Amino acid sequence: MSHRRRPDLPPSRTTDRTPNPKLGRGEEGDRKGKISSSWSSRGIASAFFSSERRVWGLSLAFRATNSLLVQTYFNPDEHWQSLEVAHRIVFGYGHLTWEWKRGIRSYLHPLVFALLYKIMAFLRLDTPWFMVKAPRLLQSLFSSFGDLYMYKLSKLLFDEHVARWAFFCQLVNWFMFFCITRTLSNSLETVLTIMGLYYWLSASCSLEDVSTASRKLALFIAALACAIRPTSAITWFYVGMLDLVGLQSRLGFLFLEGFSAMLLTFLPFSIYGIFKSKKWRLSGLIAWVLGVYSMLGHKEFRFVLPVLPIALMFAGYSLAVMSKPDFPDPKRRNKYCNRWPLRVHLAVLFLIMSNVPMALYMSIVHQRGSEDVMFYLSKEAHDGKVKSILFLMPCHSTPYYSTLHHNLPMRFLDCTPSDGKEIPDESDRFLMDPAGFATDMFGNSSSPSHIVLFSSEEGSLREFLISHSFREVRRFFHAHFKVDRDLQASVTVYALADLAVT
Repeated sequence: MSHRRRPDLPPSRTTDRTPNPKLGRGEEGDRKGKISSSWSSRGIASAFFSSERRVWGLSLAFRATNSLLVQTYFNPDEHWQSLEVAHRIVFGYGHLTWEWKRGIRSYLHPLVFALLYKIMAFLRLDTPWFMVKAPRLLQSLFSSFGDLYMYKLSKLLFDEHVARWAFFCQLVNWFMFFCITRTLSNSLETVLTIMGLYYWLSASCSLEDVSTASRKLALFIAALACAIRPTSAITWFYVGMLDLVGLQSRLGFLFLEGFSAMLLTFLPFSIYGIFKSKKWRLSGLIAWVLGVYSMLGHKEFRFVLPVLPIALMFAGYSLAVMSKPDFPDPKRRNKYCNRWPLRVHLAVLFLIMSNVPMALYMSIVHQRGSEDVMFYLSKEAHDGKVKSILFLMPCHSTPYYSTLHHNLPMRFLDCTPSDGKEIPDESDRFLMDPAGFATDMFGNSSSPSHIVLFSSEEGSLREFLISHSFREVRRFFHAHFKVDRDLQASVTVYALADLAVT
């Protein structure tokens, strides 16, 4: 595939690698020594970027590690709208939420993980550890292709130098690390969006036969993305309209609070890259997606994840421009062209220091209790120590059968939307009066062997639990600060006294 070089690009550094015949052997040797220690030439990074296969290999290793480090709970849909459905398809048990019962969800995304579960069952690898880690490892494989195609898209629109910086931004960004290896449909949608954009835009840079094939492939990927998440049509409607009407005008930018938080310290670099590169059509896609989602009643950070790599690509362009030496004299520029200016060192250090701790904290520490408690219960159930479980906590606060992987009776508080807007669901009624709700529930059903609850409701239920012969058996740290309710500092497991293990 032949790519046209764009006129508004920062100069490529590859042109500075030709030996200077005017330099003596000693000077040439010194120059080679300096070049070998520079990222943009024959250093370690150049070895990684010597081929797209190596770029993908680096990304795959990084994302696999990324998936193993993600040990926290982010959004119920990661489990309840994908893994739980896949588990029911393969193993015959699992809970279907009201969306599936009303037929408003696509089975395409859960089927990906159903295939994984089928293979695991055949190989007898459906153990507690693999049931937790394997789905995210599979998503890390998909995510690595997303990183690769973001690199290829940056290289297509700009050049190799920008592509390297964009790749750096993609790996360092905290929210991408936190979210892209999770089994949310948004994660796979993001990968497909970047792949589709690459093939769509490469069509205008190719020969006619290649262009047609590239455009068809882009349309197929776009259709797949829409089948997995129908709201992906918001992105592809904009892309199609641009080609249809040839829109070239600048669009105003609406930066949602959520998108700014996702970019975090990359935000000023992205804004600078947008205006410096003058790629208004692509930056307009970001504005379009943010604008449409800002008008919808239901908003979540993950909804705009597919355009985050595009914003990070502009941040990469900004860093590429900043790394250009400031020497008007051609001789001095050639001598120092392989050295980063101080501002680039400071920018890279600033981005790493502001994103890596955030990524690790959100992925390893914040809201991990929901994951830890189900992994614990899965092992206990495997040893025959659990008979039934009641979750006295807001609905969908933990994973479910897809992690437990044992067909035991379980009960959680229902939050299915009712026809009457003023009618509170079980989850709401429990939060209004935890002890009263639990008393009514136990009066109408048999006692479970285990109860799981947040520490925020534990005080209201302590006397109730003691009176029904429940004892605390495990406590898992959950969060240092509250998100949308009272502080849920820990997740506690209570068991009947005859089952409790000290």
